[in-house]
Amino acid sequence: MNLGFLLALVLSAAAIGSAHAAPAPTAPSTDTNTRAVDALVRRRMQQLGIPGLQVAVVRQDRTVLLRNYGVASVELGVPVTDASVFSLNSITKAFSGIAAGAAIAQGRLDPKAPLSRYLTDLPESWRAVTIEQLMAHMSGLPDLMRAPSVEQDPAAAWAWTLAQPIRFAPGERYDYCQTNYTLLQRILNQLTARPSDAALATAQFAAADMRHTGYGDADVVVPGKGPNYRYRDSGPGTPRTLRPIYERFPPYRQASSGINSNAEDMANWAKAVLNASLIDARTRERLWTPVRYADGKPGQWGLGWQVFARGSHRMVGMTGGGRSAVFLYPDDALAVVVLTNLSGAYPEDFIDGIAKIYAPELPLTGIPALRIALDDSDYERVDTVLRDLRAQHPQASFPEAEFNDWGYRLLASGRPKQALAIFERIVDLYPNSGNAYDSLAEARSVNGDRKGAIEAYRRALVLDPKNTHAATQLRRLEGAP
Repeated sequence: MNLGFLLALVLSAAAIGSAHAAPAPTAPSTDTNTRAVDALVRRRMQQLGIPGLQVAVVRQDRTVLLRNYGVASVELGVPVTDASVFSLNSITKAFSGIAAGAAIAQGRLDPKAPLSRYLTDLPESWRAVTIEQLMAHMSGLPDLMRAPSVEQDPAAAWAWTLAQPIRFAPGERYDYCQTNYTLLQRILNQLTARPSDAALATAQFAAADMRHTGYGDADVVVPGKGPNYRYRDSGPGTPRTLRPIYERFPPYRQASSGINSNAEDMANWAKAVLNASLIDARTRERLWTPVRYADGKPGQWGLGWQVFARGSHRMVGMTGGGRSAVFLYPDDALAVVVLTNLSGAYPEDFIDGIAKIYAPELPLTGIPALRIALDDSDYERVDTVLRDLRAQHPQASFPEAEFNDWGYRLLASGRPKQALAIFERIVDLYPNSGNAYDSLAEARSVNGDRKGAIEAYRRALVLDPKNTHAATQLRRLEGAP
């Protein structure tokens, strides 16, 4: 089960082979690596109908690729250029992580300290949540984004959030929640005697020579920025249509989202992070260390950064809005930036392929290797490919959460058949997981298999009787004519 991805599925499923995409890069190249990236990007733009895209690659502290594709504005036919600017959305959290790291290095912020050390005006049930639980989305706090007035009335939205019950005990599980970074913003600004909603990352823009980067949303004019888009489904038998979307990021939410940038600036920022000019290496490693749950198991988040294994190497970074991603491969002195204007592009699903072009030694096993092997196919070979990969790399990891997220991204990008193939494999690997069967049921339902969905939801409830989502969906399906 993943409610965020279900919402994306309803609102932003991408059309395959959209006529809106213009995948040709701005200029042809004779460089082997560039041509390989062009081919990969062109294929994904055609698959998902991505209007416009930028790519940057950093290797050994040098920007080795800057590439533009498609259009920044479908309405005006304006091409993407070096000066085009894109929304970073939740990549902003990585900038907030660096800002928090600076406070940690100065001894002002203790990641293991409770909120009560820094803020005194919080409900009693919030006070024991630690800073690291906030930053790794393990707090259990109610989500500010569910407040009815979140975009119109910040004070009322915050009052509504404070009045809601805590969702689970801190550290019990992962739950992506924007309240966490609103609190972090308040804390970091309090430590420096600034207004509670002051932006956290402006010093990084100057330090990393990010000349096209700043905060902004649909309420302001952002130089160089075109619209953001998503595909919407108007109903059965009706082609999906491309629609512009308008996002607001009030100041009190700008630790979570709100930065706009381009690939060149993001490459400069990635270099500054990798060469430790923005933050010292010791503190940076602390940001990149997975925070542990209450049961001692490591999560997928450090402090403001997602942390993944790529074989024996690491990949750290962030994604934003289902449209952009920046990932660093610190063991390979490598970074890849992909910015797009389509919610539902999910560049995290092909960014490893770009990384592998520039770092052939990158040990991709497990889910990244499976994604690359299945790219541009109908996924009918998933059983064979998965079996072969496990035989080649018996120690390879296929984490359930990462596998599950991939399946939901396939659903949300308009590829339900491929998503079903992935969810079926997850159940094979995790037969005792109620969540795996819950996700399989959702995929079967989207693919029109009502009987199979009912069967999977029943199994999910046997394995996890507290799964309220499965219970609700089962009642709905069983009561349908």
